[in-house]
Amino acid sequence: MKRVTGVGGIFFKCKDSDSIKEWYKTHLGLDTDEYGTNFEWYQGSDSTKKGFTQWSPFNEKTTYFEPSVKDFMFNYRVENLVELVEQLKIEGVTILDEIENFEYGKFIHILDLEGNKIELWEPNDIEYDKIVTGRTK
Repeated sequence: MKRVTGVGGIFFKCKDSDSIKEWYKTHLGLDTDEYGTNFEWYQGSDSTKKGFTQWSPFNEKTTYFEPSVKDFMFNYRVENLVELVEQLKIEGVTILDEIENFEYGKFIHILDLEGNKIELWEPNDIEYDKIVTGRTK
């Protein structure tokens, strides 16, 4: 069973997320929006399929990373989230919530050995592409 297939997102806390997004836009050329930006790429196993990695600064007061006290959270792309979660439970991994379903994929949160919160995402890249590009085809 495949587990993590790639990085789905990089999330971090900052004092002023709007200023950070503007700085990255000005100095590093990131095409930012209200959430950050998306890096679009093609999947190695099937070069006709798009994949995405989300980059998002969060306000330093966000509670989204809790119970972790770290200023970052990683999102990993996975295949078959339901099966993976069952295996992680058997292995004694801390599961923080239930699987959430959205048009663009399924999500769940876990903790690693040092208490870092990790978001697992089984993406629906076709629907996510519509959100990123604004296309409805």
